Amino acid sequence: MVWLVKLVFKDLRTCLTAGALLVWLAPAGAQTSAPPENFGATTEPAGILTGGRLVTPVNQILSPAGRQIELSIARPQALALSPDHKIVAVAGRASELVILNAETGVVTQHVAMPSAQTRAATLMSPGLLMPDVHAGLSFTGLAFSPDGTRIYLSDVNGSVKVFEVGDEHWVAPLTSFDLPPANVPDRKEEIPAGIAVSADGKKLYVAFNLSNRLAELEAATGKVLRTWAVGVAPFDVVVAGSKIYVSDWGGRRPESGGATGPAGRGAVARVDGHSIASEGAVSVIDLKTGNQADLVTGRHACALALAPGGRYLVAANAGSDTLSVINTRTDEIVETICARQNPGDPFGAQPNALAFDASGDTLYVCNGTQNAVAVFQLKPGASKLRGLIPTGWFPGAVGFDPRRDRLWVANIKGLAGGKPPYNDSQFRNTLSLIPVPSAKTLAEHTRTALANLRYPLLAQARLPARAQRPPQPVPERVGEPSVFAHVLYIIKENRTYDQVLGDMKTGNGDASLCTFGRRVTPNEHKLAGEFVLLDNTYCSGMISPDGHQWADTGVATDYIEREFCGWPRSYPCGGFGKNNADALAYSPAGFIWNDALEHGQTFRDYGELCSPTTRWTGPPPPKGTGAWSVFYHDFLTGGGHMVLGCEPDVASLRPYVDTNTVGWDLNVPDLCRAAEFIRELKQFEQRGDFPNFMVLWLPNDHTSGTSFGAPTPAAQMADNDLALGQIVAAVSHSRFWTNTCIFAIEDDPQAGWDHVSSFRTTAYVASPYTRRHATVGTQYNQTGLLRTLELILGLPPMNQLDATATPMFDCFTNTPDFTPYTAAANEVPLDEMNPEPKQLSDAQLRQDARVSARLPLAKADQCPEDLFNRILWRATMGTSRPYPEWAAGRGDDD
Repeated sequence: MVWLVKLVFKDLRTCLTAGALLVWLAPAGAQTSAPPENFGATTEPAGILTGGRLVTPVNQILSPAGRQIELSIARPQALALSPDHKIVAVAGRASELVILNAETGVVTQHVAMPSAQTRAATLMSPGLLMPDVHAGLSFTGLAFSPDGTRIYLSDVNGSVKVFEVGDEHWVAPLTSFDLPPANVPDRKEEIPAGIAVSADGKKLYVAFNLSNRLAELEAATGKVLRTWAVGVAPFDVVVAGSKIYVSDWGGRRPESGGATGPAGRGAVARVDGHSIASEGAVSVIDLKTGNQADLVTGRHACALALAPGGRYLVAANAGSDTLSVINTRTDEIVETICARQNPGDPFGAQPNALAFDASGDTLYVCNGTQNAVAVFQLKPGASKLRGLIPTGWFPGAVGFDPRRDRLWVANIKGLAGGKPPYNDSQFRNTLSLIPVPSAKTLAEHTRTALANLRYPLLAQARLPARAQRPPQPVPERVGEPSVFAHVLYIIKENRTYDQVLGDMKTGNGDASLCTFGRRVTPNEHKLAGEFVLLDNTYCSGMISPDGHQWADTGVATDYIEREFCGWPRSYPCGGFGKNNADALAYSPAGFIWNDALEHGQTFRDYGELCSPTTRWTGPPPPKGTGAWSVFYHDFLTGGGHMVLGCEPDVASLRPYVDTNTVGWDLNVPDLCRAAEFIRELKQFEQRGDFPNFMVLWLPNDHTSGTSFGAPTPAAQMADNDLALGQIVAAVSHSRFWTNTCIFAIEDDPQAGWDHVSSFRTTAYVASPYTRRHATVGTQYNQTGLLRTLELILGLPPMNQLDATATPMFDCFTNTPDFTPYTAAANEVPLDEMNPEPKQLSDAQLRQDARVSARLPLAKADQCPEDLFNRILWRATMGTSRPYPEWAAGRGDDD
């Protein structure tokens, strides 16, 4: 592997172009990216399988090694082999434990979760278990007892599930240990994470992730015997002789006077100047002496693995792309290993799961963001990366089977099977069963993995700016001049392409799925018609917490990917107060605005990652009048009783936030957000100090269902559409139009359906240099949009994903057209309100209205997705038109 890395970096600038190298690295038969001048551009849709490949919405390709085993559980992220290597247990976001035969790889059981009553779930017939109402949602924490007769599973909802393993390795639910409450400000239930079992099987050691403790439990009863204070968000636990090692995701407990930030549910963590968690740690507890020590590691210390013989312990630091090797005799970190191909690469390996081979000389590491298992030769002081094995999407658990010399890998995001996923719940969750490769095979795997990552484009992204280059709309290299001095980045909320633009005949749309077409969204149609129609553009995330991370940082952390097990610590998409702000959720490489500010650009934030403080100062409105109507009427009449306000969830944003606007608050019309932006725009015109970079959140296309007192879904979409049109029109009629570019995209595509991919979304590019009346089918996504504005503003990439993304060159021309945009008037009345249920003659619509009234619509993504989508479909398309099951297929809601 070392020679391959050296060859990549030595020869890339001397004898091989990036494009040629990409071809050289590509596996036989794989489709390669375009030549270097096109930056890997392709018109291939994301999500389409060809020859066992999956094109992800983050530019990467999946072609996993070994055998792929589909699972019934969502997001598998905990895996354990029995001590005799006969069975494998897997858990994730599911109400069951999956058991596989370790020899054949065949799923043998789906075991329901036990309740608190012993043997609450009993065998009814072979393979069928009585279901239990308790779900088994796990960050991590799955372990067999040393004798193999018990399985223990951490459930993030405050319990440890216990299973018995009987004759012929038949697994049955046994009991559930309810844990002491965490008693933190915003949550009662504890969040158990890593589990370790004592050598005699009599005690369990469980990481209490929310209350920052390690607990010793009696294995037979679940009784808590002792607890110890450890670091922030303890994740994994390992027993090594008389000592316990605990990884602390959020590092050491904060000290007074140090910089701290919220870490979900009222917790706090040490943070850096960007309000992002600044360290990880490993807590060491000596059971004999009671001594305790904390070893500072890289950020996001998560998985732990003890080498056979117990001499060395390795901690994976997902937030720093490193591995910390600890000598268990001295409890010192004796080596820090880089998990990237080259230490000079940007952030983006995210090692998050570990397993040793039987000798202890080889360490297997799940590099989540690279969709690969990295193979290391462990020799403290001289350890080295030997190669990569391609896996499914974001591997998050790994086990080594010494009997058969193969690896079990749980792919948290899986691999779609058979056809493209039309809805984000249709992904197949997988295990990769991989024979340990020979040196020759590992070299082939490495070539495949690097090609799938578009790895050579990292070197291309580092090429220096060339002198005396003419200004371009989007320069090819960072630091080369752009015709633009200002970028406005608008983030909208929750729509797919077909839902809005499926009726545009010039694009790849399905009009039968278009629920918010030209009549509802005239400005989005006009923008796509007058500028570019992007019909092959994707969100990189699935729902708001990962969607806003992709939109703002170009990556989702290991922490975010594991939080999908129920979001027990936070829901960090902005807008819901400090208890949902979470320094662990944010990319250690920082936000796009940090990149801009650190490179001399000015910045203004209009609501993104901010929580509302809006208040009403006028007389009480008439009884039964919804807040939206009150605010809208006040806005129209200029009453001044509605006072918009917001507070940043991320403290480092404070100097740059317009606190006279609001981000998430569906009671506030988007027209109010547009008006505030336009008010400041006029001030900037007077002063001539328009910021170089601006982010603005327009969330009302999320809609509020059909609940009484809220606008109809069509009206709320129309409000969002008109606000977008007014903002573009205002900028285009301002003095800044000649050198300003506006980008708009959804944060995620979850509330809808699409005939190409569940990730496909709407996106808009408006500027004098944007191509006019064009359809662009180049594959783009949120990371490519970020890469584009980075090149415009002269910013280096933040991580490996935006560095290897395709910039949106095809959207621009060097010949400007300074014709301003004129906003289209809304056709749907913005105050078209949902009626009371009793006023509806259609029984189904009446039921939908009643259900909507009970849905938690004040918070993003809290409604069952399939239910909410059906309500939206019937509200806009009527009850006689069948719901498009084929495009919106049901599945587990994220």
